[in-house]
This record gives sequence, structure tokens and C-alpha cells, in this order.
Amino acid sequence: MINENHVTDPDDDDIEGYTKIDRYNESLISNLSAHYKDVLGLIGENPEREGLLKTPERISKALLYLTQGYELDAKSILTSAMFKEDYSQMVLVKDIEVYSMCEHHMLPFFGKAHVAYIPNGHVVGLSKIPRVVDVFARRLQVQERLTNEIRDCIQDTLNPMGVGVVIECRHLCMSMRGVQKQNSVTTTSAFTGGFLSEKTRTEFLNLISARLS
Repeated sequence: MINENHVTDPDDDDIEGYTKIDRYNESLISNLSAHYKDVLGLIGENPEREGLLKTPERISKALLYLTQGYELDAKSILTSAMFKEDYSQMVLVKDIEVYSMCEHHMLPFFGKAHVAYIPNGHVVGLSKIPRVVDVFARRLQVQERLTNEIRDCIQDTLNPMGVGVVIECRHLCMSMRGVQKQNSVTTTSAFTGGFLSEKTRTEFLNLISARLS
């Protein structure tokens, strides 16, 4: 279903030897582009003018990239790098960059995720935690559900003694439109197991607030 196409990004034509390789369903790109061309006309633009000729295709490719999480399996990512290990203290990966799109206005929200778990006989490759965040972030989302999905995936797959997730994001649907509050930050959290204890949760929150010297 997905075809591999070697395409040179027109915005990087001036970089000698640059070739960008993307994977897209050409039929889907064509269908999406036709709709976006109509949208440009409906908002009062001329989709035939030079600067907009390739815009529908670019938007379509960007949208597929930003929603690629629908095609990915977060549990498989975790199980691909699970290792038996006699370690039962907190493992924390913090300051994971988050880029997602609000499902209500399809405007971006972005920030950082902090994810921790307490192993129960198994640990997972550290790079897999940010990949799991990306799988769920690269979908149309609300921050509350995104937080729960990351927590539940790690809990259900690794069966740890507890999982803690905190996400802090800025939402362009609040700063570009609506209430237009540019400096507001939304924080969500979700916990299981040992992180439901005040002592462990406090340790987690202190660690994500700390900065390396």
C-alpha cells in the first residue's frame, strides 16, 4: 500500500547533493491534494498562482507525516527491546519533545513529556520510550488522552511496578485563536502502581524539575 518514492524537497534544491527520501501512498496524496486545492480556493486564494501550485501536495505530505502514528504499533516497539534485568528502582526519561495536533482545530500543540517506570524483572531500551511518545503524539489528539495512552501502553506491555507520565504543552489553538493566551502551559499527569504513592510520586516530580549541574 505504501510506495517508496525518492523525492527532492523543493525547499532544499539549493543544497548540493541533498536528496530527501519519503514514503507516501501516491493515490492518497493525490486525493488529499485535490481537496486542499479546493480549500485554498474557498478561503479566497488562487491555487494556480506560482507560490501555491505545489502547496496542496506539500500539505498532504505534511499531514501524513504528522499523523503517521496511526500506522505504528507502540507495543511492538517496546517488545522489540525488552531485557531481563534485576533492577527495581525508578527509570526516568525526561524532556522528551512532543509535537502533536489538537483534534478539535487541527492546530499544533507541543512541549515535553516525562516518562518513568519501576521495572518488574524487565527493562526496555531507553530510546523506545520516546518512540512510544511519538507513536501516540503523531495522531489527532487531546493532551489528556495522549498522557493516558502512553501510561497504559507501558503498563500493559512491560508490566512494571508502576508508571508515571507528565506532559507539559503549549497549544496553538489557545494562543493563535480563541482566548489568545500566548504564555499558557497545560500540564497533565497519569500514574499507576507505585507512582500512586505520595513518596514515589514526589520523587518523580522532583527529578523532572531538577537540572543537571
